[in-house]
Amino acid sequence: MEPKVTCILVMVFALALSSLAQGKAETCQMEPHQRVNCGHPGITSMECKSKGCCFDRKISGVPWCFYPVAVGEPLEGECQF
Repeated sequence: MEPKVTCILVMVFALALSSLAQGKAETCQMEPHQRVNCGHPGITSMECKSKGCCFDRKISGVPWCFYPVAVGEPLEGECQF
């Protein structure tokens, strides 16, 4: 095979693998009581987001830095048929 063809095939293969590694899409939209803490007390928005987590300090009494959930994942208490 030509070196150019080999290089292109390697790039296509790498892109395909990277898209598989990303997994499901995630969202920060959830009920406040469903938040799972992702940071330490006093964490900044920038620190939280650099960890790949969500940050929302509008509601007191729940974690402000929390893990996102997968899109399409049933919410706690929802029935699955």
